[in-house]
Amino acid sequence: VQLQAYGGGLVQPGGSLRLSCAASGSFFSVGAMGWYRQAPGKQRELVASITSVGATNYQDSVKGRFTISRENAKNTMYLQMNSLKPEDTTNYYCKFQARRNQWDNWNDYWGQGTQVTVSS
Repeated sequence: VQLQAYGGGLVQPGGSLRLSCAASGSFFSVGAMGWYRQAPGKQRELVASITSVGATNYQDSVKGRFTISRENAKNTMYLQMNSLKPEDTTNYYCKFQARRNQWDNWNDYWGQGTQVTVSS
């Protein structure tokens, strides 16, 4: 299973970006998905997560501004980020829980980071 994250970039404060994360490869099923971010010298933190049935959870600092969603048929996850602030600047990473076959345990798979920079 490989994850490809994209959609980062440079945006002015108050602007919007949409991150995407697509899974490819051979797998049996995909479970929970999540977006994380990690600033230099800091621990990676959960930004938002979504279960296989669509239940969502957000970090307090992004509630009301970010929306996580998924398209199960495409094994793709999105993060719509609105009203971006300079403090949202950092690398964003996606994570899927997946099983390679019906006998496999759930494993975590990470995508590469995509940089989000909020600056005027």
